[in-house]
Parts: sequence; structure tokens; C-alpha cells
Amino acid sequence: MANLAYLGPEWSEEARKRLEKELTPENMHHVTSSMSNIYQNTPDGKARYLYIAFEDGKVGKFEVGEGEPPAAEFKIIADYDTFAKISRGELGAVRALTSRKLTLRGNMAKAMRLAPRVDRMNKVLASIPTDY
Repeated sequence: MANLAYLGPEWSEEARKRLEKELTPENMHHVTSSMSNIYQNTPDGKARYLYIAFEDGKVGKFEVGEGEPPAAEFKIIADYDTFAKISRGELGAVRALTSRKLTLRGNMAKAMRLAPRVDRMNKVLASIPTDY
């Protein structure tokens, strides 16, 4: 498989397929939640987001877009480069949050409980051959 453009349509389609295949309700502990990652300082200067919702541990909605994201339980804001490092598996989400590379809007205690599920999701994303 050729490298896919990060957040591009082909990457988004591949990411959704892999998440649906590799994240089971059991290993996601039947979580029901949603998050919008807000990308700042993108290479092309456009405001971008990645929205994902889980229903009972299954990927419900997965969307990459420009502009304002759908409402979510958690809103996570960071530079494009920070999200790229997380997606490549070079930086953990908790470490990025505690080092203030991410801004989180939502229940911090619940976010910390969900962090292992987010890390599991990021490992799947890191397996996609990607050009950042």
C-alpha cells in the first residue's frame, strides 16, 4: 500500500476500515463517547478536524473535515504536528496532555479513564502508511 495523505479522503477511509476491524467492543470496554480533534497550524492553513464517536465500543461515526467539527463529549485542540506525532505513535495522548501540547475540553477524570482506549485507537492509526 502506498503512503496516504494524513487526513485525506483515502487516509480517512482506510482509518475507518481499520478501526472498525481492529477495535472490538470488548477491547474498547463497550465505551460510548465522542471526541473532536481540532487541528491548528495545518500545512495548508485550513482549519481541520477528526471526529470519532463510539457506541457500545463500536466505531459509530468517523469523519475528517474542514471548519467546525460536530459537537462531541471531548474537544481536543492541538497543532497538526502534535496530532501527527500521536497518530504515528511517537507521543502518547496522556503525555501530550500533561505536557500541555493538547488542550482538552470535557471531563478530565473521564478522559484519563478513557486514555488507554484512545492509545489503542492511536496504535491502529499508526499502522497506516502515511505521509504527514
